[in-house]
Amino acid sequence: MLVRMTTNADTPQVKRRRRAPAGAAVLREDVTEAIRVAVFEELAAVGYARMSIEGIARRAGVGKTAVYRRWRSKLHLVLDLVSAVAVQGLPAPDTGSLEADLRLLYEVMSRALRHPVAGQIIPDLQAEAARNPEIADAMQKALREGQQSVASGIVAAAAARGEIRPDIDQELALDLISGPLYWRAAVVRGPKLPKGYLAGLARATAGALKAL
Repeated sequence: MLVRMTTNADTPQVKRRRRAPAGAAVLREDVTEAIRVAVFEELAAVGYARMSIEGIARRAGVGKTAVYRRWRSKLHLVLDLVSAVAVQGLPAPDTGSLEADLRLLYEVMSRALRHPVAGQIIPDLQAEAARNPEIADAMQKALREGQQSVASGIVAAAAARGEIRPDIDQELALDLISGPLYWRAAVVRGPKLPKGYLAGLARATAGALKAL
């Protein structure tokens, strides 16, 4: 006898429960962070040109697949990390004085730029930026836009206090504020700043801004 199966509104429907992501579908944050740290260490140790996914994975203590699940190439990995620097930004000083604001900014910048890892990575990526437009764009965003937002705030606050002209040339002001320490980090690359350098730089920069 042939039995015919039919469905209608009274027939209970079986719903499949969606399984929670597991295995490859889950990107553990601790693994992602370990890879990020490994990238900076690998860049400092061997440079971008010699850096490899294998070396990164080895430093992070993970397999290559863990890296490729997150980034499809070393270029995209580095671009992502460099771009993230711009998002983090710098703390905006608010001391009530232009010179003191600049001094505080320079102290923070100096510590960051004189870090051994940063001292190796920034010049290397700048060299790569000359050959790779994507890296150049990311570097500009990370090293300029993030800095600009803080420097612009210092300039705006000083103008509001009457320390500098309200119609000051913004581009020139930002170049005066940001240029010296990046020059020392990328070109001079001295191991240690001279005594009193940051205080003198803040004083000179404040004077230059007031003269614009």
